[in-house]
This record gives sequence, structure tokens and C-alpha cells, in this order.
Amino acid sequence: MKHPDMYRGEEVIVLGLAKSGVQVAKVLHQHGAIVTVNDKKEREQSPEASELESLGISVICGGHPAGLVHAGIKLLVKNPGIPYTAAPVQQALQLGIEIVTEVEVAYHLCAAPMIGITGSNGKTTTTTWVGQMLESAGMNPIVAGNIGTPLCQAAQEASSDNWMVVELSSFQLKGTHAFRPHIACLLNVAETHLDYHGGMEDYVASKGKLFANQTAADTAVLNWDDPVCRELVPYIKAAILPFSMTEELQQGIFVRPSYTEAETDDLHRTIVYRDYAEGETVIAEVDSIGLPGRFNVENALAACGIAIAAGADPAALGGVLSSFRGVEHRLEYVADIKGASYYNNSKATNAKATSMALISFRQPIVLIAGGLDRGSDYMELLPVLSGHVKALVALGQTRDKLLAVGQQAGLKQLISVDNGESAAAVLQQAVREASALAEAGDIVLLSPACASWDMFTSYEERGRIFKEAVHNL
Repeated sequence: MKHPDMYRGEEVIVLGLAKSGVQVAKVLHQHGAIVTVNDKKEREQSPEASELESLGISVICGGHPAGLVHAGIKLLVKNPGIPYTAAPVQQALQLGIEIVTEVEVAYHLCAAPMIGITGSNGKTTTTTWVGQMLESAGMNPIVAGNIGTPLCQAAQEASSDNWMVVELSSFQLKGTHAFRPHIACLLNVAETHLDYHGGMEDYVASKGKLFANQTAADTAVLNWDDPVCRELVPYIKAAILPFSMTEELQQGIFVRPSYTEAETDDLHRTIVYRDYAEGETVIAEVDSIGLPGRFNVENALAACGIAIAAGADPAALGGVLSSFRGVEHRLEYVADIKGASYYNNSKATNAKATSMALISFRQPIVLIAGGLDRGSDYMELLPVLSGHVKALVALGQTRDKLLAVGQQAGLKQLISVDNGESAAAVLQQAVREASALAEAGDIVLLSPACASWDMFTSYEERGRIFKEAVHNL
């Protein structure tokens, strides 16, 4: 798209209200566009509508009326979660109308250099960690996007003295064209969101758009252990700063000794940054990191790489690695009850995320899992269930699939929860069932391996209800 100033007097549609839709509508209106906001929710479910109308912005709720999208429309900005199969989006595609997400609009407005962080797992933790690292270094970060302030609002407030640190989903990136982050990080790629993308090819291509407009003046921070990340290397024009858990890199951030070697509790591991010109810097001891789990070591490597690319001193990053205590719903400690420890990992919306959580603990685990059925068979969980889980409590649309995998894994304690009551009541019952199975020294872990939308409005709602249920035991 063009700069928002170029849409003065032109008709623009913003599809979907929510926080990002409200902010992007305001921005385009302020720049002189003739904005219509459309949401299929009914008016009483759209409290934001009155505020926009008071500014002179047209709002249409309750569906997508005929004639909404027509040849006179110059731009459609859609909520990232709205699929491209939605009728207004299809009509815009047929008419050749440009379709973008809020990220593209914000990029044209932002005076601060942007850091874009994406991946199937670990985005929020890494983004938050980078924000804290840059804050500690006095570099004035603004953390925005999927977490924190809506990106368009933050972009308008930012100056060249800031760094804009942005968590980005494949949904958001698919709707970008000119977007060019100065630092771009791809954490990992797992099979997820295929119902939205239609297949891995479109999903990977959407993630890859993070690097599409970068030049040699920019930096791409890549997971060198992820084969999909490595496959993107020939298409990246930016300087590549890799990170690895399994390889001592000639240039980049890595763990010494690597995780391919024998893994024992007393193995002395350090995070190292190696630069061709500057030599080596030991950043921190792995066991000093404030978050449990091997996958959080990977997130730490990525965060260090991003902070170093932005200009932070590698030797000063260890303190933030040790003091950081994580993000809500991401392997979040909840309570100890009768000697068992309870953790909320509601953000684990795919099997890989749950697998990573399970291998973070050495104690026996009572796992609560299940949710929206997107077609996976969950066989990816088989080896980690047999090695780490003593009992499985399954709920949601996928409960039977998960119980079948648990049975193949040889689990003796398998519970299905479906009492026909409210979603909250089902999850509360699952917590009670898990508590009855847990013994002193065990871990009770909510790590669903599924999206929440079959029962809850969001993974956040699911996590909050889990925590309330634990505290009510």
C-alpha cells in the first residue's frame, strides 16, 4: 500500500473492529480517507462503534451487506484473523483491490526502526524478553502488536529514538507488501494454522514475508537448528545472524557444549556470542536463565541475537536472562498444592508447543489437554507422552484423539471430561480430576496442544479459568 496520506478522499474499508481495527480506522480517517468499518458482530456486541461514529467514521455491524465492496474502494484493511475465504475479502480480490493488515499501515507511519519477531512457538516470550533487554540497555523500546499497544497507535507515538519491538503472526504477515523490519527474527516453524492457510506452503510463505523487503543493511536472526528456517536462507538479502542449540557457530549465538551431547543435570553449559571481528563473549550460564525448559533456552538465544543486532552489549544481557520470569499463559507457575506444582501453558495451541513443555520437566506430569479439532492426529505427542506423562485428562473436540494417542503411549490413567455443562465447568472438572491423580512431587500441566475456540473465546480465557480452578481446589 501507499502512505496513508495518499488515500485522502479515497474510499477505504476496515474489516473487523477489535483494538487493531479501531486504531487503523482512526489513523486512516485522520489522514483524510473516507473510512467504512464493517463487522459481522451485531451492534450490541460492538461497543467500539459509537466512538468511531462520533469521529465521522461509518460503521456497519451485523453482517457484510451487498455492495460493501465495490470498484471504487482503494484499500481493504482486514483483521488478521478474518480468513481470505470471507465474502468481502473474496470480492476485493476479484476486483483487484489491495488487501493489507494493520502491520502494513503502521509500517508506513512509524519513525522508529522496527524489530519483527515471528515463529510457530515462543513469539510472545521472545518479544517480551527483547523489550526488557533493550530497556535495560537504555534503547527506549516500545513493545506493540499482538501484545501491548495496538501497532498503529504505537507507530504514531514512536520517534527515531525508539525501537519498535513487534510480535507478528502469519495472519498479519500474509497481509503485508512493503513492510520492512530493520531486524527480523524467525524462531521456528511447526505445522499449525493450516485451516487458515490451506497448507504448509502458504504458511511458510507468509512467515517468509518478514524478510521479503530486507536489504543488506538489515539483519535476519534465524534458528539454525530449524530446517525450514535454513531453507529460507537463499532468499534472504539481509545479513544473517544465526542462533543454535546444537552447533558451535562461526558467527552467531550458541550453547556450549551443544544439546546434541549427553544431557545431564550437572552439565556445564554457557550461552556464547561469537563475532568474526570481536571474538567470543560469554553471555550467561544456561542454568541461570529465569525460565524452565530447553525451548526457553532457544527463546533466550533468539532474544540475545535480536538485542545484539540492535546494538546492545552482549556482555550485559545475562542479568535480564536471569531476572525474566516469563509471560502469562506460557509455562506460567500457578501454585503448589499438597506437594504438586501446577503450571498454566494455555498458549500451547499446537502439538509441538505441548511437546516442548513436557520435556521441560523431569518430574511425573499429569497433563490436561484438548481443544479445537483442526484435523491433526496428535501422533507427534506419542514419544513425549510415554516418556514424561503419568496421566492424561482430555477435554474439548480432540479429547478422543488425544486419549487414543495416550493409550498407544501406554498411559494407565486416562480421563475424558465432557459433562455437558459450560466450558468453564468442564475445565474446572478437569482440574479436579487432575488433582485427584497428582501426588507430591508431580507436575499438573495445562498444555492443550489445541486452539481454544471450541470452548473459549481465547487461550487467555482458558488460562485464567484454569488458574482460578487451581486456586479453588
